[in-house]
Amino acid sequence: MDRRATTVATGVAFGEAPRWHENTLWWSDMHGGGVRKLAGTRTQPVCDVPNRPSGLGWLPGGAMLVVSMADRRVLRQQPDGTLATHADLSHLVPRRLNDMIVDAQGRAYVGNFGFELDAGEAPRPTVLVRVDPDGQASVVADDLLFPNGMAITDAGRTLVVAQTFGGQLTAFTIGAAGDLSKRRVWAPMPERAVPDGICLDTDGTIWVASPTTHECLRLREGGEVLDRIPTGRGAYACALGGADGRTLFVCTADSHDPERQRVELNGRIEAFRL
Repeated sequence: MDRRATTVATGVAFGEAPRWHENTLWWSDMHGGGVRKLAGTRTQPVCDVPNRPSGLGWLPGGAMLVVSMADRRVLRQQPDGTLATHADLSHLVPRRLNDMIVDAQGRAYVGNFGFELDAGEAPRPTVLVRVDPDGQASVVADDLLFPNGMAITDAGRTLVVAQTFGGQLTAFTIGAAGDLSKRRVWAPMPERAVPDGICLDTDGTIWVASPTTHECLRLREGGEVLDRIPTGRGAYACALGGADGRTLFVCTADSHDPERQRVELNGRIEAFRL
């Protein structure tokens, strides 16, 4: 099988949270300060998020939600394209927000750093927050080491969270009201691999972007590695999409350093046929 990458976007400071939505690819340029999407073969700006965009999702009515990391807010795009505060999480989380997933009911599950990564602080556990469609927010899990990419599987009954500094994918059962219970290890990571962004495959397996080992891995529940796609440099997030749903889009970069990436703009969105 030909696993050579096709580059679909260049000049990205640092791509994160890729999503296949409305038959096109969307992503956050975290260090570039905005949400982007593909328009044919060209990158099109969607909105600016000065305080660093991350996780993306959509409410049932179609409004886009985007994480604003530095000021710890979830923003909602208005019909005129402007952004309004959907939820302010600064009273619930100690440090920057991170990735997010929005379920079919419009409930957003939002991770956060828990410590100042760029300042070299030691990792420490933090919480996972749920934001309901009306913007009300509450803590639904704790004792997580850098909750990052997420996937919802089992027909909406299970949330899987990548613990980047915990070295595993952690699963929770989702209750009728969006509460989380029955915490368990969904899959430990192979040696040296680190889970960053993740996405669900059609068979219930999960693709994991691992920046430390420069690859994306497909894991079965329990940890069996079914496939590996080398990327040659840091792989930070991934999403399945394309016309037939069989293209893996991967956000890659030479570094996660904000200053370097804003200058070098070496980030890319790469596509691999499965």
